[in-house]
Amino acid sequence: MGKSSHRDNRRSSAAPSGTEPGAAGPPQDDVPSIGRVLADARLTAGLTVDEVSAGTRVRVPIVHAIEEDDFSRCGGDFYARGHLRSLAKAVGADGEALVARYDAIHGTAPVVLAPVATLDARRIRVDRRGPNWTAAMLVAIVAVVLLIGFNLVSGKPGKVSAGAASSPLPSVAASQPASPSTTAQPPAPAPSVAPIAAAPADKVTVKLVGEGGSSWVSAVDGGGKSLFQNNLDDGKDQTFTDTKQIKLVIGNAAAVHLYVNGKDLGPAGKDGQVVHLTYTPGDPQAG
Repeated sequence: MGKSSHRDNRRSSAAPSGTEPGAAGPPQDDVPSIGRVLADARLTAGLTVDEVSAGTRVRVPIVHAIEEDDFSRCGGDFYARGHLRSLAKAVGADGEALVARYDAIHGTAPVVLAPVATLDARRIRVDRRGPNWTAAMLVAIVAVVLLIGFNLVSGKPGKVSAGAASSPLPSVAASQPASPSTTAQPPAPAPSVAPIAAAPADKVTVKLVGEGGSSWVSAVDGGGKSLFQNNLDDGKDQTFTDTKQIKLVIGNAAAVHLYVNGKDLGPAGKDGQVVHLTYTPGDPQAG
């Protein structure tokens, strides 16, 4: 009698704990995953993975991985967002909504650099060119001073008279208008119009100009150092120089105009297309 009641009490006390997990379990999420949305949209559009890869320049293994919600092969959040936008546009899905879901799932946010970085990069480029013009100005000023001093010394053979002493002065005055023209001779604005044309032959110089829209851009030099990672807006430009190579990743290729080693290559690609380019001295040629 005592054993039976003890067994019943133990069974009744264990019953709630056995039923709690089923009652308090999380609700099932019926929303399709990011990869599933892209795969369904691709099938609806009647496209194969190879066709999507050719249209977006996203490699076939990466397209397969993204459709399986595996973003480890994208190379980081920055590239994953770019791939999502490109694939979504190719298959007719909402790229911005997918990027927002990606950020919410992975706890990341797009990298936004402070404008100071752009100003510092411009200041560096100006400082590189500045000393050359300063040296040219100093040489011109020294030449003018020496010319004036030479004329003054050669025009005073030994105190003759007030009239004779004043006669050489017009020759000095006549020589002065010619020397300021030599001082103003270096055309400072010319390099700012086409800075690539003056680039040394043993370096690679790439200029990007925003044209007709906005695009995110990543630029890395030959040593792997990041030179720029930000949006390039319409009408803005960036110039990069290195002795080995310049690597570029452009998120919206049609909105970026390329100039490489002084040559106009036109738009970097199509609207919404993500391109990876590499340029070295002696180019242009596709990286």
